[in-house]
Amino acid sequence: MSRELSPEEISEVMTADRTNVWHHLSQHKGLETNDPQVIVRGEGMRVWDANGKEHLDAVSGAVWTVNVGYGRERIAKAVYDQLVKMNYFAQTAGNVPAAKYAQMLIEKMPGLSRVYYSNSGSEANEKAYKIVRQISHNKHGGKKHKILYRERDYHGTTITALSSTGQFERKAQYGPFTPGFVEVPHCCEYRSQFGDVTDYGVRAAKEIERVILEEGPDTVGAIVLEPITAGGGVITPPEGYWETVQEICKKYEILLHIDEVVCGLGRTGKWFGYQHYGVQPDMVTMAKGVASGYAAISCTVTTEEVFNAFKEDPSDRMSYFRDISTFGGCTAGPVAAIENMKIIEEENLLENVTVVGEYLLERLNGLKDKYEIIGDVRGKGLFAGFEMVKDRVTKEPVDESVAIAIAGDCMKQGVIIGRTNRSFEKYNNTIALSPALIATKDDIDQIVDAIDSAMSRVIQ
Repeated sequence: MSRELSPEEISEVMTADRTNVWHHLSQHKGLETNDPQVIVRGEGMRVWDANGKEHLDAVSGAVWTVNVGYGRERIAKAVYDQLVKMNYFAQTAGNVPAAKYAQMLIEKMPGLSRVYYSNSGSEANEKAYKIVRQISHNKHGGKKHKILYRERDYHGTTITALSSTGQFERKAQYGPFTPGFVEVPHCCEYRSQFGDVTDYGVRAAKEIERVILEEGPDTVGAIVLEPITAGGGVITPPEGYWETVQEICKKYEILLHIDEVVCGLGRTGKWFGYQHYGVQPDMVTMAKGVASGYAAISCTVTTEEVFNAFKEDPSDRMSYFRDISTFGGCTAGPVAAIENMKIIEEENLLENVTVVGEYLLERLNGLKDKYEIIGDVRGKGLFAGFEMVKDRVTKEPVDESVAIAIAGDCMKQGVIIGRTNRSFEKYNNTIALSPALIATKDDIDQIVDAIDSAMSRVIQ
């Protein structure tokens, strides 16, 4: 265990942070008079801030990333050894860990065969969009260029990634956006637009078909969907949804792009979230849990059919995929990803996610029985949450201040939880949990007990 910082060192860190750092998703006015939170150490499920306070992290680094937990020396050592040997060369050439990890990854993804490396989820999705646009240009005269995205889904922070994001407040003030992206309705059964029906999943998927027909099937090249909506409210797909989506994509020759940036690498109890639902995507993107935050890496994975579209006419100097990602050439990402995958396998973490995830949902449903404010509990594996409402009949959402207060109270107790964070005008009402895949039932008890304690104070 490393030593705690001295009071003088803490003061220096706080001053440097307050003076020079621009934090993500943060209003900084309050930091003019208050100290920022600075995390200095992590071990297993726990992190310590600069003042030495211990926190149980129920959100895997705040954004669903540290899947195998903190302090994994074997990953750090593997990265160190690789960097000393060979740290970087552009992916115009190959490197050993990139080749090895691609093979390991493809073994987990039947039907897919090619891995394109970059450094973030936003970038991975950008690559997929460029693939769609170039195929449209080369095969369809540029007409089949539209990309459908779903209300409440999130696909990244760049302008084009935001163009495919269905969260109003994430997008506000950043337009004009990239043209050719078209929104389709969501599949949140709790807020069914069809009322109480037995075939909601099929109907929700058919809404995608309605949009396709309105736009013209010959203009739609792909659809991008999260297997389980993450920041949009931890929304699990209803029965029949994914099967119908697959049928629609095949019917109109539309590429199915599944964004696994959050769900990928074990979060839901399988290697990828889509593998729960019997679908075969054309493209899958991933980032966060690929290396559990020990190095920056993302992947855009495609079928051989998609890959082959870029080598059909080698005499055409514009036919290949004319893209590059500078940091896609770093060896640290793939070597960390290799060790990350080995840990998940060796420690049977997928099984742990399934067992402990069921316990998490059981405990959250217990909270629902206790608090009328909880309207719906949703999740899969160690990816769960609950939506809060003013009234269970009307389902009117609570103000986001309620979720903020609950999360703040938990933080004071030493438990870090997540929430939908200023993504919508009125649906910032979901508490979100995504503890590391190593979580135990004791960890779950501490997390849910903290929420229970917070709600007893916040809910009057």
